[in-house]
Amino acid sequence: MRLSLGTPVRCADGPFGELADVVIDPTTRRVTHLVVEPQHQELVGSRLVPVELADSGADDAEIKLTCLLRDTRELEAVQEIAYLRLGGFPVDDPDWDVGVSDVLAVPYYGPGDIGSAANYSGNMEVTYDRIPKDEVEIRRSSLVTSTDGHVLGHVEALILDRDSRVTHFVLERGHLWGKRDVTIPIGSVTQIETDAVTVGLTKDEVGALPTVHVHRW
Repeated sequence: MRLSLGTPVRCADGPFGELADVVIDPTTRRVTHLVVEPQHQELVGSRLVPVELADSGADDAEIKLTCLLRDTRELEAVQEIAYLRLGGFPVDDPDWDVGVSDVLAVPYYGPGDIGSAANYSGNMEVTYDRIPKDEVEIRRSSLVTSTDGHVLGHVEALILDRDSRVTHFVLERGHLWGKRDVTIPIGSVTQIETDAVTVGLTKDEVGALPTVHVHRW
């Protein structure tokens, strides 16, 4: 199965939304969940979909779920908003980890305080994804870095085997190598973290890898 981030996701009885992110067990390198952004107004925020519910179509044009639209209301919501002191972190949870996060509101500094947080006593508004414990989250803007310190690009897609294990990461088109897809075999990946992938190859070695076609929307 090919998981291109941004691919339409469809339930058995109608369109559900769009693939936003994926959640991976970094030990087994298996995709465990899909993060789907619903298109229906009655569902607010992304939903965590077990990968066992998913199947790609014959042409990878969409991801098909075996559940019905009404069943998606029971899926776990992913996004949370926290108001944290500068340098703070969401409360530790025995069942959940923090995935990708973004600061929605940055501190305001008065005249003469620019660049210094010494006198800042307010809170930051942060949005973050709640993902299963000890797993990591990859999105379209997740960086891929080579062993010699070069930023190779961003994750655009993943290729999975029949057991939902990642076999390749696919880089965005047109960053370092023109108009072709660059696919990195999982055996060359040294580390998978939330929002980051590190490969044990140099930039030139990655550029010499063969292309695996991925359908785009």
